[in-house]
Amino acid sequence: MVVREDFPVDKQFIASPVKSAVDKFQLLPEFLKVRGLVKQHLDSFNYFVNIGIKKIVEANNRITASSDPNFYLKYTDVKIGTPSITADNVTDTLTPHICRLSDMTYAAPIMVNIEYVKKFCDQITIEKKENVVIGRMPIMLRSCCCVLYGKDEAELARLGECPLDPGGYFVVKGTEKVILIQEQLSKNRIIIDTDKKGCLNASVTSSTEATKSKTIILMDKGKIYLRLNAFVKDIPIMVVMKAMGMESDQEVVQMVGRDPKYGALLLPSIQECAGHGIYTQQQALEFLEKKVKKFSFSNPALEKEGRAMDTLRNVFIANVPVRQNNFRPKCIYVAVMMRRMMEAFLNKDAMDDKDYVGNKRLELSGQLISLLFEDLFKTMNSEARKSVDLQLAKVNRSVPVDIARYIVKDSITYGLERAISTGNWDLKRFRMHRKGMTQVLARLSFIATLGHMTKISPQFEKSRKVSGPRALQPSQWGMLCPCDTPEGEACGLVKNLALMTHVTTDDEEGPLISLCHSLGVEDLELLSAEEIHTPNSYLVIFNGLILGKHRQPKQFANALRKLRRSGKIGEFVSVYVNERQRCVYIASDGGRVCRPLVIADKGVSRIKEHHMKELMDGVRSFNDFLREGLIEYLDVNEENNALIALYEGEAEPETTHIEIEPFTILGVCAGLIPYPHHNQSPRNTYQCAMGKQAMGNVAYNQLCRMDTLLYLLVYPQRPLLTTRTIELVGYDKLGAGQNATVAVMSYSGYDIEDAIVMNKSSLDRGFGRCIVMKKLSAINQRYPNDTSDRIIRPQKVRSNAEKILDADGIAAPGEIIRPHDIYINKETPVNTRDKFTSPTGLPDSAYKSTRQTYKGPQGETAVVDRVALCSDKDNNLCIKFLIRHTRRPEVGDKFSSRHGQKGVCGTIIQQEDFPFSERGICPDLIMNPHGFPSRMTIGKMIELLGGKAGVSCGRFHYGSAFGEPSGHADKVEAISETLVRHGFSYNGKDFIYSGITGCPLQAYIFMGPIYYQKLKHMVLDKMHARARGPRVMLTRQPTEGRSRDGGLRLGEMERDCLIAYGASMLIFERLMLSSDPFEVQVCRVCGLLGYYNHKLKTGICSTCKSGDHISKMKLPYACKLLFQELQSMNVVPRLKLTEA
Repeated sequence: MVVREDFPVDKQFIASPVKSAVDKFQLLPEFLKVRGLVKQHLDSFNYFVNIGIKKIVEANNRITASSDPNFYLKYTDVKIGTPSITADNVTDTLTPHICRLSDMTYAAPIMVNIEYVKKFCDQITIEKKENVVIGRMPIMLRSCCCVLYGKDEAELARLGECPLDPGGYFVVKGTEKVILIQEQLSKNRIIIDTDKKGCLNASVTSSTEATKSKTIILMDKGKIYLRLNAFVKDIPIMVVMKAMGMESDQEVVQMVGRDPKYGALLLPSIQECAGHGIYTQQQALEFLEKKVKKFSFSNPALEKEGRAMDTLRNVFIANVPVRQNNFRPKCIYVAVMMRRMMEAFLNKDAMDDKDYVGNKRLELSGQLISLLFEDLFKTMNSEARKSVDLQLAKVNRSVPVDIARYIVKDSITYGLERAISTGNWDLKRFRMHRKGMTQVLARLSFIATLGHMTKISPQFEKSRKVSGPRALQPSQWGMLCPCDTPEGEACGLVKNLALMTHVTTDDEEGPLISLCHSLGVEDLELLSAEEIHTPNSYLVIFNGLILGKHRQPKQFANALRKLRRSGKIGEFVSVYVNERQRCVYIASDGGRVCRPLVIADKGVSRIKEHHMKELMDGVRSFNDFLREGLIEYLDVNEENNALIALYEGEAEPETTHIEIEPFTILGVCAGLIPYPHHNQSPRNTYQCAMGKQAMGNVAYNQLCRMDTLLYLLVYPQRPLLTTRTIELVGYDKLGAGQNATVAVMSYSGYDIEDAIVMNKSSLDRGFGRCIVMKKLSAINQRYPNDTSDRIIRPQKVRSNAEKILDADGIAAPGEIIRPHDIYINKETPVNTRDKFTSPTGLPDSAYKSTRQTYKGPQGETAVVDRVALCSDKDNNLCIKFLIRHTRRPEVGDKFSSRHGQKGVCGTIIQQEDFPFSERGICPDLIMNPHGFPSRMTIGKMIELLGGKAGVSCGRFHYGSAFGEPSGHADKVEAISETLVRHGFSYNGKDFIYSGITGCPLQAYIFMGPIYYQKLKHMVLDKMHARARGPRVMLTRQPTEGRSRDGGLRLGEMERDCLIAYGASMLIFERLMLSSDPFEVQVCRVCGLLGYYNHKLKTGICSTCKSGDHISKMKLPYACKLLFQELQSMNVVPRLKLTEA
């Protein structure tokens, strides 16, 4: 930095450490512009589109005909175009909103440049083609291929998009699909664990481009074995070592470690190997050859070398490469695995924890789509090769053979589309069969959408009753939200990312490896077995590969960190010195969770006031902080080497890092709760689940969307008591609730068990009023014989059901629609198979009426909001209706505050009877005080105080988590002072008069505004009762479920109660008379069922062929069905009757 002379600078002042704490909050919005929330999905997809897809095409870039090797096709380049659709040779650009409305897939063409050999009459020419489309790739919204990328608010509005919408999902066939983040154990890492029998084992799941395998080395009864799928049974480990060329037992012992305790543990295995009579590599390979699984198809190249050698080279610890038949790196790797295992055997603390977040990797949508694309691309190439081979085998050479014709673009398009829309990844090539990878994006509220994007799907099924993975791991701090997990069976398994978490993508490995060697890592090739574990040196392990050893690990780690902080190597490379295992771990692989922290020197933060001022003025960005080494990303492992202070004031001299803001350990959903650190922890978890069900605004474009179900609040408000997270994610712009004045008191007796008493006048003014939008759709189908449905205009004299139809036979917007009203007057041809001469001019008699009627509940008045016409992918006319229903709160609707305090509306009382304060303020809700003591939601009380102070002084108060020291949460003392200044009591209580008698109440009442959410569970959608109704054909019992107007089932337990009670006639009525009574004719002789002959007016037994001994009896129809089903299986149930 050059200092101008005319500008006097006090260098002493600049150099001195600043003692005052710097407000680092402004870093958060800057961070969220470049990383965090949904950006990891986008980063991952962008990486795939820009780098991953090119790698895949490059690795499989040649198709060669097997009969003629000169005959080939070569891919030279691949790129993904702009999202567009080609219909009738016209290409239109697609926007996501058009795709949503007309049920299309938002996809872009994958274009390749190819060069290939063309053969015509034995003349061979080489041709080149550019921009050949091989398929269509669904595009993630807001990624670099998307139309919306880098657009400002006005341009987004022109495209019909909401600027606050996070993107990161796909639009497939008109529905928005999210590929959830998948959690997995990390690949290529040694993990020490015990199996079901309690045997110690060291396992490595290897995953390279070529193969995926799992290698387990286990101890059983003191001996060490190798378990590998390619071998029939467990193999003694010394045999494997000898087969890899380590014939000397002494060298193996040296590799594991000279300490006698290791040698003693290795002795039984050495003895067992000698017991098999195996001393040389040749003998060991012969022994293994018998143990290899035989495959049906034989490869002559393998037979020559032997299957055992091939397995050891390519399947056994596949991530350690064998170059020029040099198995030494593999031997060392095995020795390290054995040493780890023996350490765990001697000291149980050395076991690895599978649930530790550092041992986990998160798979993002980019990696998953990359696997899918690789599978489909390889399949397409092999199909093309087969077709060309067939073509070349034919004798007819007059037709030119052209490889480019066999590149079919449908297989990739449909494969990708099917996988994303069903969520099933079935890749036999990678042994991957997973279901439910994608989900429909939750559009209940804005927060539900955001929360869905940060959700992490677990690796186990939910049904297993395991407590380990469900526990809150200490290593989750700052990476995964501690509150946001569902209750019930998935509790603790489904997690959510915290606010400032980033998930890494892969970095290039080559440069890093050479850098390590130049920083003094000694190559393993040059070391003898004795030197591997010398006391003063550490092993250097890079992404699970042992690079070598280093004599000064601390200096090595610090050198790498310096390089990272100066931006010479990737910002997400992590360096971690493990003292106990005497290793330095370097990781640059994708899927690690990491977060930014401020670097501190001897406890003094590197970020000073002038840095933050430059950030505020917009001359400095978040990336500049990274580049200048003020901030760095740490992953879970490296956090273990750091000492992190929560606030700047708490920093000790040995502190290495300082948190940017403590409230960022919470995720998006938990960030909405004010003062969460004053609540009992399960309450915050309940609120995380309920915040996703609150009604409010979905997006700015919510009224242009045609969703299946949309819940909107009529007058949503932003919370009076807000938090920093709310402003960061934009919840204050799209709120989901209303500020209600709440009085905490007992009133009317209708407020027991969390019920809420509501003020009728508030409801009249629009409190809690909501709109429910439902979509109905109809398709004008075309049939194989060229006939199609037709929509006809209603009759001149309209029937009652046709009232709302327009002249074109489709319901008109703005009409009130009632149950059984026809909303589309459609007719379908009777015959859709046989060909007609003129399919359009059929007579009216050839059509049957298939008009569609509205099946809504009785009594609600819904309105046709919008009617949209569009054509679907088969070019049929598709008609969509949006039905709007406005509801006001009624008794039984569910409300909740932001503290997990849910309750239903217990009664609605006129404002005249409501209590009121001496200022004449009447509450909107009355809440029972018994909701506080056992729930301990003190945050709710502080929210009431803060809201009251905010209303009286006109400033939004804050209640961010752990925010009091840094000024992001107002202290209760300060709030009380504000209240007193405005003439309220310091404790938020008011003097209240009874609305019924007009006398003052005997106690002061705690009253003030609290933000309440209306949840989507409304009584109107749940209420269900029936007397008579539809029945099931097969059993003649009432149907089940509210949607089918079903009966209420009296189940086994209810039956047991009635039996125990002795109410025999009641149980007889419930189980038969009201369900499926049936009169049967029973033959008294043979005891089988007969039938009733209506001509002869008598019952006849079909077995005895006579009607003499027939009795009538009542029986449940299901019972009669059971008898007949038993008879069909040759079991004869006979009824013995006695006179009643």
